[in-house]
Amino acid sequence: MTTYTIFGTGNMGTAISGVLSKGGASTDNLSHGEATTATIEGEVVILAVPYPAVDEIITRHREALAGKTVIDITNPLNFDTFDELVVPAGSSAAAEIQGKLPDSTVLKAFNTTFAATLNSGKTGDLTTTVLVAGDDEAAKSALITDINAGGLDALDAGSLKRAHELEALGFLQLTLAGAEKISWSGGFGLVK
Repeated sequence: MTTYTIFGTGNMGTAISGVLSKGGASTDNLSHGEATTATIEGEVVILAVPYPAVDEIITRHREALAGKTVIDITNPLNFDTFDELVVPAGSSAAAEIQGKLPDSTVLKAFNTTFAATLNSGKTGDLTTTVLVAGDDEAAKSALITDINAGGLDALDAGSLKRAHELEALGFLQLTLAGAEKISWSGGFGLVK
């Protein structure tokens, strides 16, 4: 049974915890207040926080994150304009995190889903699919297995370089929902 430490107690952190727990994994969600002093117990760490909060977590827990799989769910939006990503062109939040955590395995996942679709297990009439990108095949496979055990579909989206496209897709989905062109319980589904 995989153990997960999830930084974040908001909608996404709670929904991800629910999916993984449903599949038999052990999860521990840390609030913002707990994040500064908490001990990381999980084999896998999920960053279910806004992108600007990631640096503080990395700074405080760099040593504890070494050797662990770190899952980035962020969409690095400019929260002032809600009209651009704040990572360098051609890069991604996940790539930036991997650069800051060279002794960790970074995966990108959950950023193209909304909490409501994780909770319901459905995107429209389709089973919710979580796209997973990363360079470590074993880490991706383990996460996909745990997501499947929780009742959702998951798909290996390729190397960590694909995080760039996943973040663009997540950004588009967020801007559509923010403009009320789609609902927060909708989103993109995947037909295989």
